[in-house]
Amino acid sequence: MARLLALLGSVNVGGNRIKMADLRCALEEASFAEVSTVAASGNVVFTDDRAPHLLEPLLHELVEKRFGFSSCAMVRTKPQVEAAIDSNPFHGSGPEHGSDKMVHSIFLSAQPDKAAVDALIADHAEKGSERLALGDRVLFLDYVHGVGVSDLSNKVLEKRLGVGGTARNMNSLKNILSKMN
Repeated sequence: MARLLALLGSVNVGGNRIKMADLRCALEEASFAEVSTVAASGNVVFTDDRAPHLLEPLLHELVEKRFGFSSCAMVRTKPQVEAAIDSNPFHGSGPEHGSDKMVHSIFLSAQPDKAAVDALIADHAEKGSERLALGDRVLFLDYVHGVGVSDLSNKVLEKRLGVGGTARNMNSLKNILSKMN
C-alpha cells in the first residue's frame, strides 16, 4: 500500500469549516488507513492500495455528504509531490527564484489544454508580474507580490483552463512531504 496525499480545496476558507479531527475520523470511517492531516487546510496523508484517480471522486463525495460543501480533491503520490516541488521553475535558490511563500504549485484535476495555458500566459503578460508555467497536472505560479493582490485567483484559473485546482505554496508542500514517510 502506498502513502498518498489528498489535497482538498476550499477547506477552512469562505465559511467551509472542518475540524481536522473530524476529517480524519470521516476518512477512517470510509476505510482509509493511517490517516493524518497536515495543517488545517485540507491536506490529508493516508495509506491506500487504490489508484489515486479512483480516490478523488470518493473524497469529493465524502466531503460533500459529511461536511455539506463541494471540495475538489486531488490525490498525489509521494513522487508526484516531490515533482511539484522540484519541477517548479520558480522555486530554488538565487535571485531569479521567488520566495517559498509566494511560489505555488496548483494541483489540477486534469491536464489543461496547452493552448489555454499559453493564452493565459500571453494575456496576463501585460497585466501583472506573476510568472506561470505548466507541468504534469500542475500549474506553477510565482505570485511575486502576493496572492491577495493578484488577478490570478483560483476561480479565474479554473475558468480559463477548464479544470479544477487547489494551490499550495512551497513552504506548505515541503512540510507535507516531510509527513509522507
